[in-house]
Amino acid sequence: MSGANDTIFALSSGRPPAAIAVVRVSGPRSRAALEALIGRLPEPRKAALANVRDPATGEPIDQALALWFPGPRSETGEDVAELQLHGGHAVIAAVLAALGRIEGLRLAEPGEFTRRAFEHGQLDLTQVEALADLIGAETEAQRRQAFQQMRGLLGDRAEAWRARAIEALAQVEAAIDFSDEGDVPKDLIGRALAIARPLAHEINAALAGAERGERLRDGLWIVIAGPPNAGKSTLLNRIARREAAIVSPIAGTTRDVIEVHLDLNGYPVNLIDTAGIRESSDDPIEREGMRRAREQAARANLVLWVVDAAAADAPAPPLASGVTRWTVLNKMDLVSPQQLPRLEWQLKTRPGSHLISATTGAGLDALIDAVVAFAERTFTLEPALVTRERQRNVLTGVVQSLVESQRLAEQAAGEELVAEQLRLAASGLGRLTGRVDVEDILDVIFRDFCIGK
Repeated sequence: MSGANDTIFALSSGRPPAAIAVVRVSGPRSRAALEALIGRLPEPRKAALANVRDPATGEPIDQALALWFPGPRSETGEDVAELQLHGGHAVIAAVLAALGRIEGLRLAEPGEFTRRAFEHGQLDLTQVEALADLIGAETEAQRRQAFQQMRGLLGDRAEAWRARAIEALAQVEAAIDFSDEGDVPKDLIGRALAIARPLAHEINAALAGAERGERLRDGLWIVIAGPPNAGKSTLLNRIARREAAIVSPIAGTTRDVIEVHLDLNGYPVNLIDTAGIRESSDDPIEREGMRRAREQAARANLVLWVVDAAAADAPAPPLASGVTRWTVLNKMDLVSPQQLPRLEWQLKTRPGSHLISATTGAGLDALIDAVVAFAERTFTLEPALVTRERQRNVLTGVVQSLVESQRLAEQAAGEELVAEQLRLAASGLGRLTGRVDVEDILDVIFRDFCIGK
């Protein structure tokens, strides 16, 4: 980022043309910039209709709503000015050009408005990450999780944890510094451990839901696998409601992995079609396709093993531990009436089995309903506290420090060593919210933001 004392500006709304375009200015010269453009300063936090002119020529550019937010009561914590213009290319270009000619102003870099909000204490680091997730949310469940995080779901809890870690540390440091004072309570180490033990358990409980939170950000991975010519690509196209995969009666048509991202009743789903798996093949391309199919199945949350209903008794290969597999008996439209009772009996005796016709769509609604129910069970309605790998890694280190402080205290290894582990725990919680020692990761976090946010 360039100088923190610069005044920055950018288009903060979507790509033009649009009905409305929002141009935002933040920094010490925001007031001067707004007065130069509209000739006056509106009442704080109240929209005012204004004529926008080029300060260099006096030529009118547009009629817009102008807003003035004096810091620190603004989004970035600095003085902020905002113009809500008509969203045409020419209007936006003229306003940005006029701002660029004002001394002390420059175009904002990606994420710079949000970074200034973080640096002025308007957002903590978990809220910044949540804002990025909210912008990137594609489903209702992702939006809900990101919004709860942006409101401080994890950040507020982390600050409370940090206060308790500091309290435990203070007890140990008092035992070190004032052990010879008569009015200092006894067994300060025991008091510190009485705080550290439940704190470690509480953070561990939050970490237990980390996989669920990260998975919701990335989406559920569902792999369609099975032998060649079982109707896997037809099923993918049916669920995706478009021709995402080539369908052919020739076995082995799908050679590579085909990936489709879906919003399935509010849940993010990555649906993967794979090459048909069979015992052996002389074709090196087909063998590579089968290798990739097995690799995708191993990482899946759910495998839909698609087989021809006429070959319902064919054995399926083993999958990696922890992967759920459902058997999908396809091509029911080709099954004779005499075979249906046997297939229906198999459905009742094999949990997770489904009888469908990917060609006609018969049985597909029941299969999709089952997948939605699987997603609901996977994500649950309870919000996850931990949603990113960085958060999980930091909290794992905090728990390790808290546990180590208990071990050292129980072994009477020295109060200084106990204090150091508690200090590491408190520091880790500070890094989680961005209070301490986060300069090395800030650029990584903000580089993915768009300009104007």
